[in-house]
Amino acid sequence: MAYTPNLPGSARRHLVAADVLYEIEARRDVAGYLYGIATECALKAMMLEAGIRPLGNDRRRDDPFYAHFPELKTHLRDSQLGRAATTLMRFIEDPNLMNQWSTDMRYCRGEEIQADWVRRWREQARNIVSAIGT
Repeated sequence: MAYTPNLPGSARRHLVAADVLYEIEARRDVAGYLYGIATECALKAMMLEAGIRPLGNDRRRDDPFYAHFPELKTHLRDSQLGRAATTLMRFIEDPNLMNQWSTDMRYCRGEEIQADWVRRWREQARNIVSAIGT
C-alpha cells in the first residue's frame, strides 16, 4: 500500500509519541529513536518549504529525502540551498544536531542509548518541529 506523505503531520505525530514514551523512564530509549524520526520529518518538511523536491527513483541514493542522520546533515550541508532554506540551514549547521543518533540504534540494547543524548534529542526535536509550517 502506498501512503500519502505528510511530513509536518508526521513530525508532530512522532514528537507526541516520543514525549509520551519519554515519561515512561524505561522507554526513553524508544523515545530517543522517535525524536530522531520527528526531527528528520521536520527537516524534510522544511526542505519542501524551501522548494527542494525529491529526486527521481533512479537517484534515491543521492536524495536527501531518503537519507537519515548523520548522512542527512551531510547531504544538506553539501547542497546549494538558497535564501528560502535559511531556517533549515540554521539547524543543519549546528554541529551538535542529533549527534549519536542513527537508525541503527533500533537494533541495539536500549541501555546503550544514553539519557543525556535523549534529553538533547528531545530539545532539538521540539525546536525543529516547532519551526515548521502547517
